[in-house]
Amino acid sequence: MDMSKNFIPDDVRRVHLMAVCGTAMGALACMLKDLGYEVTGSDQKVYPPMSDFLAGRGIRIVDGFRPENLGHRPDLVVVGNAVTRLNPEAVELDRLGLPFCSMPQAINRFVVAGRQTLMVTGTHGKTTTSALLAWILQAAGCDPAFVIGGILKNFQSNYRLGNGGLVVIEGDEYDTAFFDKGPKFLHYRPVATALTSIEFDHADIYRDLEHVQSAFRRLMDGLPPGSLLVACDEDPHIPEVIAGAALTVQRYGRREGSHWRLGPIRIDPPWTTFDVLKTGIRFARFRTRLIGTHNLLNALAGIAVADHLGLSAAALAAALESFEGIRRRQEIRGEKRGIIVMDDFAHHPTAVRETIAAVKAAFPGRRIIAVFEPRTNSSMRKVFQPVYPASFECADMICIRRPPRLEKVPEAERFSSEDLVRELNRRGKKAGFFPDTDQIIGHLVQTAVPGDVILVMSNGGFDNIHERLLASL
Repeated sequence: MDMSKNFIPDDVRRVHLMAVCGTAMGALACMLKDLGYEVTGSDQKVYPPMSDFLAGRGIRIVDGFRPENLGHRPDLVVVGNAVTRLNPEAVELDRLGLPFCSMPQAINRFVVAGRQTLMVTGTHGKTTTSALLAWILQAAGCDPAFVIGGILKNFQSNYRLGNGGLVVIEGDEYDTAFFDKGPKFLHYRPVATALTSIEFDHADIYRDLEHVQSAFRRLMDGLPPGSLLVACDEDPHIPEVIAGAALTVQRYGRREGSHWRLGPIRIDPPWTTFDVLKTGIRFARFRTRLIGTHNLLNALAGIAVADHLGLSAAALAAALESFEGIRRRQEIRGEKRGIIVMDDFAHHPTAVRETIAAVKAAFPGRRIIAVFEPRTNSSMRKVFQPVYPASFECADMICIRRPPRLEKVPEAERFSSEDLVRELNRRGKKAGFFPDTDQIIGHLVQTAVPGDVILVMSNGGFDNIHERLLASL
Protein backbone atom coordinates (compact mmCIF):
# COMPACT_ATOMS: atom_id res chain seq x y z
CA MET A 1 0.00 0.00 0.00
CA ASP A 2 1.36 3.40 -1.03
CA MET A 3 1.27 5.28 2.29
CA SER A 4 1.84 8.58 0.51
CA LYS A 5 -1.84 8.30 -0.43
CA ASN A 6 -2.89 8.09 3.23
CA PHE A 7 -4.28 11.63 3.41
CA ILE A 8 -7.57 13.50 3.02
CA PRO A 9 -7.66 15.93 0.07
CA ASP A 10 -8.99 19.44 0.52
CA ASP A 11 -11.57 19.13 -2.26
CA VAL A 12 -13.42 15.95 -1.26
CA ARG A 13 -16.87 15.51 -2.76
CA ARG A 14 -17.34 11.75 -3.14
CA VAL A 15 -16.48 9.34 -0.31
CA HIS A 16 -16.55 5.54 -0.38
CA LEU A 17 -16.49 3.51 2.84
CA MET A 18 -15.15 -0.05 2.86
CA ALA A 19 -16.83 -2.19 5.56
CA VAL A 20 -19.59 0.40 5.89
CA CYS A 21 -21.98 -1.74 7.94
CA GLY A 22 -20.02 -1.62 11.18
CA THR A 23 -21.71 0.46 13.87
CA ALA A 24 -19.18 3.31 13.84
CA MET A 25 -18.56 3.17 10.08
CA GLY A 26 -22.30 3.36 9.44
CA ALA A 27 -22.51 6.38 11.73
CA LEU A 28 -19.65 8.05 9.87
CA ALA A 29 -21.34 7.37 6.52
CA CYS A 30 -24.52 9.07 7.74
CA MET A 31 -22.62 12.05 9.13
CA LEU A 32 -20.81 12.53 5.82
CA LYS A 33 -24.12 12.34 4.00
CA ASP A 34 -25.63 14.92 6.35
CA LEU A 35 -22.62 17.16 5.68
CA GLY A 36 -23.46 17.10 1.98
CA TYR A 37 -20.97 14.56 0.62
CA GLU A 38 -21.86 11.93 -1.96
CA VAL A 39 -21.45 8.68 -0.03
CA THR A 40 -21.21 5.06 -1.18
CA GLY A 41 -20.21 1.95 0.70
CA SER A 42 -19.50 -1.75 0.48
CA ASP A 43 -19.43 -4.65 2.91
CA GLN A 44 -19.60 -8.41 3.15
CA LYS A 45 -23.04 -9.88 3.89
CA VAL A 46 -25.01 -6.65 3.89
CA TYR A 47 -28.28 -7.18 5.78
CA PRO A 48 -30.87 -5.28 7.86
CA PRO A 49 -31.11 -3.31 10.03
CA MET A 50 -27.91 -1.47 9.01
CA SER A 51 -28.54 -1.91 5.27
CA ASP A 52 -32.04 -0.42 5.61
CA PHE A 53 -30.73 2.29 7.93
CA LEU A 54 -28.14 3.44 5.38
CA ALA A 55 -30.38 3.03 2.35
CA GLY A 56 -33.02 5.14 4.08
CA ARG A 57 -30.49 7.96 4.19
CA GLY A 58 -29.75 7.73 0.49
CA ILE A 59 -26.44 5.90 0.82
CA ARG A 60 -25.85 3.36 -1.94
CA ILE A 61 -24.41 0.13 -0.55
CA VAL A 62 -22.93 -2.78 -2.49
CA ASP A 63 -22.99 -6.29 -1.06
CA GLY A 64 -19.51 -7.80 -1.40
CA PHE A 65 -16.04 -6.37 -1.95
CA ARG A 66 -15.15 -6.04 -5.63
CA PRO A 67 -12.67 -3.91 -7.61
CA GLU A 68 -15.48 -2.38 -9.67
CA ASN A 69 -16.93 -0.80 -6.51
CA LEU A 70 -14.21 1.84 -6.93
CA GLY A 71 -14.92 2.31 -10.64
CA HIS A 72 -16.43 5.74 -10.02
CA ARG A 73 -13.04 6.81 -8.58
CA PRO A 74 -14.17 8.47 -5.33
CA ASP A 75 -12.15 11.39 -4.00
CA LEU A 76 -11.55 9.54 -0.72
CA VAL A 77 -11.84 5.95 0.51
CA VAL A 78 -12.34 5.30 4.22
CA VAL A 79 -11.02 1.84 5.09
CA GLY A 80 -12.64 0.03 8.00
CA ASN A 81 -10.56 -2.13 10.31
CA ALA A 82 -12.39 -5.28 9.17
CA VAL A 83 -10.67 -4.88 5.77
CA THR A 84 -7.40 -6.74 5.12
CA ARG A 85 -4.70 -5.68 2.67
CA LEU A 86 -5.66 -8.68 0.48
CA ASN A 87 -9.25 -7.50 0.18
CA PRO A 88 -9.98 -7.07 -3.57
CA GLU A 89 -11.10 -3.48 -3.02
CA ALA A 90 -7.95 -2.71 -1.03
CA VAL A 91 -5.84 -4.12 -3.84
CA GLU A 92 -7.76 -2.03 -6.37
CA LEU A 93 -7.47 1.03 -4.13
CA ASP A 94 -3.70 0.69 -4.22
CA ARG A 95 -3.66 0.10 -7.99
CA LEU A 96 -5.73 3.20 -8.69
CA GLY A 97 -3.69 5.32 -6.27
CA LEU A 98 -6.76 6.88 -4.67
CA PRO A 99 -6.45 8.85 -1.42
CA PHE A 100 -7.47 6.80 1.61
CA CYS A 101 -7.75 7.10 5.38
CA SER A 102 -8.92 5.24 8.46
CA MET A 103 -12.18 5.84 10.29
CA PRO A 104 -10.57 7.86 13.14
CA GLN A 105 -8.76 10.03 10.60
CA ALA A 106 -12.08 10.74 8.88
CA ILE A 107 -13.83 11.50 12.17
CA ASN A 108 -11.08 13.94 13.11
CA ARG A 109 -11.30 15.74 9.78
CA PHE A 110 -15.06 15.85 9.23
CA VAL A 111 -16.57 15.72 12.74
CA VAL A 112 -14.03 16.80 15.37
CA ALA A 113 -12.47 19.72 13.47
CA GLY A 114 -12.95 22.97 15.40
CA ARG A 115 -14.51 21.28 18.46
CA GLN A 116 -13.27 20.10 21.83
CA THR A 117 -13.21 16.33 22.22
CA LEU A 118 -14.42 14.44 25.28
CA MET A 119 -13.34 10.80 25.10
CA VAL A 120 -14.45 7.75 27.06
CA THR A 121 -12.24 4.70 26.99
CA GLY A 122 -11.64 1.45 28.89
CA THR A 123 -12.42 -2.24 28.55
CA HIS A 124 -15.95 -1.92 29.97
CA GLY A 125 -18.57 0.79 30.17
CA LYS A 126 -17.42 2.92 27.23
CA THR A 127 -20.76 2.99 25.46
CA THR A 128 -22.92 3.65 28.52
CA THR A 129 -20.61 6.35 29.88
CA SER A 130 -20.19 8.18 26.57
CA ALA A 131 -23.94 7.94 25.86
CA LEU A 132 -24.79 9.34 29.26
CA LEU A 133 -22.27 12.15 28.85
CA ALA A 134 -23.69 13.03 25.43
CA TRP A 135 -27.21 13.18 26.85
CA ILE A 136 -26.09 15.31 29.81
CA LEU A 137 -24.59 17.82 27.37
CA GLN A 138 -27.69 17.80 25.17
CA ALA A 139 -30.08 18.20 28.09
CA ALA A 140 -27.96 21.11 29.34
CA GLY A 141 -28.28 22.87 25.96
CA CYS A 142 -24.72 22.28 24.72
CA ASP A 143 -25.90 20.74 21.40
CA PRO A 144 -22.98 18.25 21.18
CA ALA A 145 -21.81 16.00 18.40
CA PHE A 146 -21.13 12.35 19.22
CA VAL A 147 -20.04 9.05 17.72
CA ILE A 148 -20.91 6.14 20.02
CA GLY A 149 -21.00 2.34 19.67
CA GLY A 150 -24.65 1.94 20.62
CA ILE A 151 -28.07 3.41 19.83
CA LEU A 152 -29.04 6.07 22.37
CA LYS A 153 -32.78 5.80 23.00
CA ASN A 154 -33.04 9.53 23.69
CA PHE A 155 -31.82 10.22 20.14
CA GLN A 156 -32.70 6.90 18.41
CA SER A 157 -29.24 7.14 16.90
CA ASN A 158 -25.57 6.39 17.65
CA TYR A 159 -24.35 9.64 16.07
CA ARG A 160 -25.17 13.32 15.97
CA LEU A 161 -23.52 16.24 14.24
CA GLY A 162 -24.77 18.96 16.57
CA ASN A 163 -23.87 22.64 16.31
CA GLY A 164 -22.11 23.05 19.64
CA GLY A 165 -18.40 23.12 20.37
CA LEU A 166 -18.14 19.69 22.01
CA VAL A 167 -17.94 16.18 20.58
CA VAL A 168 -18.16 12.94 22.58
CA ILE A 169 -16.06 10.06 21.23
CA GLU A 170 -16.03 6.45 22.37
CA GLY A 171 -12.31 5.67 22.34
CA ASP A 172 -11.69 2.11 21.21
CA GLU A 173 -8.52 0.15 21.99
CA TYR A 174 -9.01 -2.08 18.95
CA ASP A 175 -6.66 -1.54 16.01
CA THR A 176 -7.32 1.18 13.46
CA ALA A 177 -6.78 -0.38 10.01
CA PHE A 178 -4.53 -2.86 8.23
CA PHE A 179 -2.17 0.02 7.44
CA ASP A 180 -2.31 1.36 11.01
CA LYS A 181 -2.22 -1.32 13.71
CA GLY A 182 -2.27 1.16 16.58
CA PRO A 183 -5.43 1.54 18.71
CA LYS A 184 -8.11 3.90 17.44
CA PHE A 185 -8.01 6.00 20.59
CA LEU A 186 -4.50 7.23 19.80
CA HIS A 187 -5.91 9.42 17.03
CA TYR A 188 -7.83 11.77 19.33
CA ARG A 189 -6.64 14.77 21.38
CA PRO A 190 -9.34 15.17 24.04
CA VAL A 191 -9.60 17.97 26.58
CA ALA A 192 -11.07 15.41 29.00
CA THR A 193 -10.83 11.62 29.09
CA ALA A 194 -12.71 9.09 31.20
CA LEU A 195 -10.91 5.78 31.81
CA THR A 196 -13.35 3.18 33.12
CA SER A 197 -11.31 -0.04 33.36
CA ILE A 198 -8.40 -2.03 31.94
CA GLU A 199 -8.68 -5.78 31.49
CA PHE A 200 -7.42 -8.33 29.00
CA ASP A 201 -9.67 -8.52 25.94
CA HIS A 202 -9.42 -8.70 22.14
CA ALA A 203 -7.31 -11.85 22.23
CA ASP A 204 -6.99 -11.75 18.45
CA ILE A 205 -4.75 -8.66 18.60
CA TYR A 206 -3.45 -8.51 22.19
CA ARG A 207 -1.18 -11.19 23.64
CA ASP A 208 -1.94 -10.63 27.32
CA LEU A 209 -2.88 -8.02 29.91
CA GLU A 210 0.55 -6.37 29.74
CA HIS A 211 0.08 -5.88 26.01
CA VAL A 212 -3.29 -4.19 26.66
CA GLN A 213 -1.74 -2.01 29.36
CA SER A 214 1.01 -0.94 26.98
CA ALA A 215 -1.63 0.40 24.59
CA PHE A 216 -3.22 2.44 27.37
CA ARG A 217 0.22 3.73 28.42
CA ARG A 218 0.69 5.01 24.88
CA LEU A 219 -2.66 6.74 25.21
CA MET A 220 -1.66 8.40 28.49
CA ASP A 221 1.61 9.58 26.94
CA GLY A 222 -0.25 11.07 23.96
CA LEU A 223 -3.01 12.94 25.81
CA PRO A 224 -2.62 16.74 25.87
CA PRO A 225 -0.51 17.75 28.91
CA GLY A 226 -2.67 19.09 31.71
CA SER A 227 -5.91 17.76 30.23
CA LEU A 228 -8.39 16.10 32.57
CA LEU A 229 -8.24 12.35 33.19
CA VAL A 230 -11.14 10.90 35.16
CA ALA A 231 -9.97 7.41 36.21
CA CYS A 232 -11.85 4.68 38.04
CA ASP A 233 -10.22 3.61 41.31
CA GLU A 234 -12.06 0.25 41.29
CA ASP A 235 -9.66 -1.19 38.73
CA PRO A 236 -6.32 -2.58 40.01
CA HIS A 237 -4.61 -2.18 36.63
CA ILE A 238 -5.21 1.55 36.16
CA PRO A 239 -2.75 3.01 38.73
CA GLU A 240 0.39 1.64 37.08
CA VAL A 241 -0.82 2.79 33.64
CA ILE A 242 -1.49 6.39 34.67
CA ALA A 243 1.48 6.72 37.06
CA GLY A 244 3.57 9.73 36.10
CA ALA A 245 1.13 10.96 33.44
CA ALA A 246 1.33 14.73 32.95
CA LEU A 247 -2.43 15.08 33.37
CA THR A 248 -4.94 16.52 35.81
CA VAL A 249 -6.20 13.30 37.40
CA GLN A 250 -9.46 12.89 39.29
CA ARG A 251 -10.22 9.41 40.66
CA TYR A 252 -13.76 8.13 41.02
CA GLY A 253 -15.28 5.10 42.71
CA ARG A 254 -16.23 3.96 46.22
CA ARG A 255 -12.99 4.50 48.12
CA GLU A 256 -12.72 6.99 50.97
CA GLY A 257 -10.07 9.09 49.23
CA SER A 258 -11.70 9.27 45.79
CA HIS A 259 -12.19 12.73 44.33
CA TRP A 260 -15.65 11.55 43.25
CA ARG A 261 -17.29 8.90 45.42
CA LEU A 262 -20.55 6.98 45.43
CA GLY A 263 -22.50 7.54 48.60
CA PRO A 264 -25.59 5.70 49.88
CA ILE A 265 -27.56 3.79 47.23
CA ARG A 266 -31.26 2.90 47.35
CA ILE A 267 -32.92 0.58 44.83
CA ASP A 268 -36.66 1.04 44.30
CA PRO A 269 -37.32 -0.49 40.84
CA PRO A 270 -37.33 0.92 38.24
CA TRP A 271 -35.37 3.70 39.97
CA THR A 272 -32.00 3.71 41.65
CA THR A 273 -31.25 6.69 43.88
CA PHE A 274 -27.68 7.46 44.88
CA ASP A 275 -25.65 10.21 46.52
CA VAL A 276 -22.40 11.56 45.12
CA LEU A 277 -19.60 13.05 47.18
CA LYS A 278 -17.01 15.40 45.71
CA THR A 279 -13.77 15.67 47.71
CA GLY A 280 -15.62 14.14 50.65
CA ILE A 281 -18.48 16.66 50.61
CA ARG A 282 -21.99 15.77 49.45
CA PHE A 283 -22.37 17.02 45.89
CA ALA A 284 -25.91 15.96 44.97
CA ARG A 285 -28.47 13.17 45.00
CA PHE A 286 -29.32 11.53 41.68
CA ARG A 287 -32.04 9.22 40.36
CA THR A 288 -31.62 6.95 37.35
CA ARG A 289 -33.20 4.01 35.57
CA LEU A 290 -29.76 2.47 35.08
CA ILE A 291 -29.27 -0.66 37.17
CA GLY A 292 -26.18 -2.10 38.80
CA THR A 293 -23.25 -0.59 40.66
CA HIS A 294 -21.15 -0.74 37.49
CA ASN A 295 -23.61 1.63 35.82
CA LEU A 296 -23.59 3.99 38.80
CA LEU A 297 -19.81 4.14 38.40
CA ASN A 298 -20.30 4.90 34.70
CA ALA A 299 -22.68 7.68 35.68
CA LEU A 300 -20.11 8.98 38.18
CA ALA A 301 -17.53 9.28 35.39
CA GLY A 302 -19.98 11.27 33.27
CA ILE A 303 -20.84 13.51 36.24
CA ALA A 304 -17.14 14.22 36.84
CA VAL A 305 -16.50 15.27 33.24
CA ALA A 306 -19.68 17.37 33.08
CA ASP A 307 -18.79 19.13 36.35
CA HIS A 308 -15.37 19.94 34.90
CA LEU A 309 -17.17 21.65 32.02
CA GLY A 310 -19.07 23.84 34.49
CA LEU A 311 -22.52 22.22 34.38
CA SER A 312 -24.60 22.52 37.53
CA ALA A 313 -25.56 19.64 39.79
CA ALA A 314 -29.23 20.40 39.09
CA ALA A 315 -28.66 20.08 35.33
CA LEU A 316 -26.85 16.79 35.86
CA ALA A 317 -29.63 15.42 38.04
CA ALA A 318 -32.30 16.31 35.47
CA ALA A 319 -30.29 14.65 32.69
CA LEU A 320 -29.69 11.42 34.63
CA GLU A 321 -33.36 11.12 35.47
CA SER A 322 -34.41 11.60 31.82
CA PHE A 323 -31.72 9.33 30.35
CA GLU A 324 -33.54 6.47 28.60
CA GLY A 325 -30.56 4.16 28.18
CA ILE A 326 -29.03 2.37 25.23
CA ARG A 327 -30.29 -0.40 23.06
CA ARG A 328 -28.78 -3.78 23.90
CA ARG A 329 -27.74 -2.70 27.39
CA GLN A 330 -30.17 -4.41 29.80
CA GLU A 331 -32.91 -3.61 27.29
CA ILE A 332 -36.25 -5.26 27.89
CA ARG A 333 -37.32 -6.54 24.48
CA GLY A 334 -40.74 -7.72 25.61
CA GLU A 335 -42.83 -9.71 28.05
CA LYS A 336 -45.02 -12.74 27.37
CA ARG A 337 -46.87 -14.94 29.89
CA GLY A 338 -45.30 -12.88 32.66
CA ILE A 339 -41.81 -13.75 31.37
CA ILE A 340 -39.46 -10.85 30.66
CA VAL A 341 -36.97 -11.17 27.79
CA MET A 342 -33.97 -8.85 28.18
CA ASP A 343 -31.11 -8.17 25.76
CA ASP A 344 -27.57 -7.23 26.75
CA PHE A 345 -24.25 -6.82 24.93
CA ALA A 346 -22.22 -8.49 27.72
CA HIS A 347 -19.53 -10.93 26.57
CA HIS A 348 -16.38 -10.37 28.63
CA PRO A 349 -16.46 -12.38 31.92
CA THR A 350 -16.50 -9.22 34.02
CA ALA A 351 -19.37 -7.72 32.02
CA VAL A 352 -21.32 -10.98 32.24
CA ARG A 353 -20.85 -11.10 36.02
CA GLU A 354 -21.81 -7.46 36.61
CA THR A 355 -24.79 -7.61 34.27
CA ILE A 356 -26.30 -10.71 35.89
CA ALA A 357 -25.74 -9.26 39.37
CA ALA A 358 -27.41 -5.98 38.34
CA VAL A 359 -30.44 -7.73 36.87
CA LYS A 360 -30.74 -9.95 39.97
CA ALA A 361 -30.82 -6.87 42.20
CA ALA A 362 -33.28 -5.03 39.96
CA PHE A 363 -35.75 -7.94 39.89
CA PRO A 364 -35.77 -9.26 43.48
CA GLY A 365 -37.56 -12.56 44.00
CA ARG A 366 -37.53 -13.44 40.30
CA ARG A 367 -35.64 -16.32 38.74
CA ILE A 368 -32.87 -15.09 36.44
CA ILE A 369 -32.21 -17.30 33.41
CA ALA A 370 -28.89 -16.36 31.79
CA VAL A 371 -28.52 -17.21 28.10
CA PHE A 372 -25.01 -16.70 26.76
CA GLU A 373 -23.53 -16.85 23.27
CA PRO A 374 -19.69 -16.68 23.24
CA ARG A 375 -18.93 -15.15 19.85
CA THR A 376 -16.23 -12.48 20.23
CA ASN A 377 -12.66 -13.17 19.19
CA SER A 378 -11.78 -13.44 22.89
CA SER A 379 -14.76 -15.40 24.21
CA MET A 380 -14.34 -18.04 21.50
CA ARG A 381 -10.83 -18.68 22.78
CA LYS A 382 -10.04 -20.66 25.90
CA VAL A 383 -8.21 -17.73 27.48
CA PHE A 384 -11.30 -17.06 29.65
CA GLN A 385 -12.29 -20.71 30.12
CA PRO A 386 -11.29 -20.80 33.84
CA VAL A 387 -12.89 -17.41 34.55
CA TYR A 388 -16.37 -17.71 33.07
CA PRO A 389 -17.87 -20.10 35.68
CA ALA A 390 -17.71 -17.51 38.46
CA SER A 391 -19.40 -14.96 36.18
CA PHE A 392 -22.70 -16.87 36.35
CA GLU A 393 -22.84 -17.06 40.16
CA CYS A 394 -25.97 -14.88 40.43
CA ALA A 395 -27.92 -16.73 37.72
CA ASP A 396 -30.57 -19.29 38.72
CA MET A 397 -30.53 -21.15 35.41
CA ILE A 398 -27.97 -20.97 32.60
CA CYS A 399 -28.07 -21.79 28.88
CA ILE A 400 -24.75 -21.77 27.00
CA ARG A 401 -24.65 -21.90 23.22
CA ARG A 402 -21.85 -23.37 21.15
CA PRO A 403 -19.80 -20.50 19.64
CA PRO A 404 -21.24 -19.92 16.14
CA ARG A 405 -17.93 -19.38 14.29
CA LEU A 406 -15.63 -21.67 16.21
CA GLU A 407 -13.91 -22.94 13.07
CA LYS A 408 -12.19 -19.54 12.75
CA VAL A 409 -10.19 -20.28 15.90
CA PRO A 410 -7.27 -22.78 15.86
CA GLU A 411 -8.45 -26.01 17.48
CA ALA A 412 -5.93 -25.85 20.32
CA GLU A 413 -7.12 -22.35 21.29
CA ARG A 414 -10.88 -22.95 21.20
CA PHE A 415 -13.26 -22.23 24.04
CA SER A 416 -15.48 -25.14 25.11
CA SER A 417 -19.11 -24.40 25.98
CA GLU A 418 -19.46 -28.03 27.05
CA ASP A 419 -16.61 -27.68 29.57
CA LEU A 420 -18.14 -24.48 30.94
CA VAL A 421 -21.48 -26.22 31.49
CA ARG A 422 -19.79 -29.17 33.19
CA GLU A 423 -17.97 -26.84 35.56
CA LEU A 424 -21.16 -24.89 36.30
CA ASN A 425 -23.00 -28.12 37.09
CA ARG A 426 -20.11 -29.22 39.31
CA ARG A 427 -20.59 -25.97 41.24
CA GLY A 428 -24.24 -26.80 41.78
CA LYS A 429 -25.64 -24.50 39.09
CA LYS A 430 -28.49 -25.57 36.81
CA ALA A 431 -26.81 -25.21 33.41
CA GLY A 432 -27.26 -26.69 29.95
CA PHE A 433 -25.27 -26.80 26.72
CA PHE A 434 -27.02 -26.15 23.39
CA PRO A 435 -25.49 -26.57 19.91
CA ASP A 436 -27.77 -24.00 18.29
CA THR A 437 -30.29 -21.25 18.97
CA ASP A 438 -33.34 -23.31 18.00
CA GLN A 439 -32.68 -25.76 20.82
CA ILE A 440 -32.28 -22.93 23.34
CA ILE A 441 -35.64 -21.46 22.32
CA GLY A 442 -37.31 -24.86 22.55
CA HIS A 443 -35.85 -25.45 26.00
CA LEU A 444 -36.90 -22.04 27.31
CA VAL A 445 -40.45 -22.39 26.00
CA GLN A 446 -40.72 -25.63 27.98
CA THR A 447 -39.02 -24.50 31.20
CA ALA A 448 -39.64 -20.76 31.67
CA VAL A 449 -42.50 -19.84 33.98
CA PRO A 450 -44.29 -16.57 34.82
CA GLY A 451 -42.03 -14.30 36.83
CA ASP A 452 -38.81 -15.41 35.12
CA VAL A 453 -36.38 -12.91 33.61
CA ILE A 454 -34.54 -14.33 30.59
CA LEU A 455 -31.31 -12.37 30.17
CA VAL A 456 -29.80 -12.92 26.71
CA MET A 457 -26.13 -11.93 26.43
CA SER A 458 -24.23 -11.68 23.14
CA ASN A 459 -22.37 -9.04 21.14
CA GLY A 460 -24.12 -10.26 17.97
CA GLY A 461 -27.63 -10.78 16.68
CA PHE A 462 -27.87 -14.29 18.23
CA ASP A 463 -30.09 -15.45 15.35
CA ASN A 464 -32.79 -12.94 16.38
CA ILE A 465 -33.41 -15.05 19.49
CA HIS A 466 -35.26 -12.28 21.35
CA GLU A 467 -38.12 -11.83 18.87
CA ARG A 468 -38.29 -15.54 18.09
CA LEU A 469 -38.44 -16.42 21.77
CA LEU A 470 -41.15 -13.86 22.47
CA ALA A 471 -43.17 -15.22 19.53
CA SER A 472 -42.74 -18.78 20.77
CA LEU A 473 -43.71 -17.89 24.33
